[in-house]
Amino acid sequence: MRVLVVEDEPLLADAITEWLRDEPHAVDVAYDGTAALERLTVNDYDVVVLDRDLPGVHGDDVCRELAGAGASARVLMLTAAADVADRVAGLALGADDYLTKPFAFAELAARVQALGRRSRPAAPPVLRRAGITLDPARREVFRDGRYVPLSKKEFAVLTELLRADGSAVSAEQLLEKAWDEHADPFTGAVRLAVLKLRRKLGGPPVVETVTGVGYRIA
Repeated sequence: MRVLVVEDEPLLADAITEWLRDEPHAVDVAYDGTAALERLTVNDYDVVVLDRDLPGVHGDDVCRELAGAGASARVLMLTAAADVADRVAGLALGADDYLTKPFAFAELAARVQALGRRSRPAAPPVLRRAGITLDPARREVFRDGRYVPLSKKEFAVLTELLRADGSAVSAEQLLEKAWDEHADPFTGAVRLAVLKLRRKLGGPPVVETVTGVGYRIA
């Protein structure tokens, strides 16, 4: 899942980012509203964690821009204001959820996960195909009953391939969902991750290369 964290307090922003990357999600960070809007025009995010009180372009205006553009990204708004009127106002702007500071990182991560499920077509809680069983909640993968230990990136790539339900997924799409904006599309990171994934899943091979398109699980 691709997440954008928008928070003007660098220490808090970086802490949220690292916590979410451990989930694992592909996470970008912006420290003001202007940078957030720039990233939103370039990248397709599933969830935006948005501080309301931002310098420059206010968080309310970022939220309005997202809502007005009809973006599919879900917005979790953060604020120090705990009044009911403030929460209602934030939701009225187009936010999908609201969390007041201070908060528990575990709760924020759970809310992001819930919003991410709403940002894309419904998928089974446990993904199954070609003898592979992937449980997102437990972060476990089995191939024909055998446990398969995967890295975070390998797990994220396999999740996207299983969600595609047999359709081909391009390297660009995998890069978009499993890596952050600092990933170099020319490094071969996707190809390497798929290579390691094939090796760990074992035979018979199930991850196919579709020439000129990408990868799929038959």
